[in-house]
Amino acid sequence: MPDQTGAGNLSVPSDSAEERALDRFVRQQSLVPLERLQQLHVTVIGVGAIGRQVAIQLAAIGCRRVTLVDFDVVDDSNRTTQGYTAADVGTEKVHAARWQMLAIDPDIHVQLIQDRFRPKYAPGDAAFCCVDSISARTAIWRAIRDQCQFWVDGRMLGETIRVLTAADGASRERYAQTLFNPSEAQQGSCTSRSTIYAAGIAAELMLHQLTRWLRGLPLDCDTTFNLLAGEYTVA
Repeated sequence: MPDQTGAGNLSVPSDSAEERALDRFVRQQSLVPLERLQQLHVTVIGVGAIGRQVAIQLAAIGCRRVTLVDFDVVDDSNRTTQGYTAADVGTEKVHAARWQMLAIDPDIHVQLIQDRFRPKYAPGDAAFCCVDSISARTAIWRAIRDQCQFWVDGRMLGETIRVLTAADGASRERYAQTLFNPSEAQQGSCTSRSTIYAAGIAAELMLHQLTRWLRGLPLDCDTTFNLLAGEYTVA
């Protein structure tokens, strides 16, 4: 017979919002220093193939303040190579990326700059450079190299990915050499031949360097991953 007194019924207290937030990050807590991450202002320059993936992953790992910079709008091909939805077509990329970030974390603060990056825009503490050409990278680097603490540049051509990181004097000097020596730069536009899976890997490698920096670990200044050849090199 059921216990009519209710003595046998166990009630489970509801978790507080703070406890639920902590639970969300529990599986990454030994890998991602959440307190340091949430203090950062991160800027993603270009939210195309790589940049959109970076923005979504920043929201997922708990970044609290992100600026998205891009002048472009979503076209139909971006559904295949960049992961935007059919409903996003015709929408500014910064707005479409922001909606996807908010779906992951409604509390994240996302500032939008519907424009090309210009020197007047502050890069914050960490900058993710996800643009198409060496000339654009060079202009952006010259404008903000002394303003951000951490810089990572993702380059992609077909199934070849290159990630370059700069966070101190030596790595900044080394990075600058990849802008002015064509043999050191990934050639072509990342939109000429691209897949969403290569873009996702590039974004993951870039975020890995950010978390290494947050943990005070040595950075991989120059990483190349050739998916077709199965070659992964760190220089």
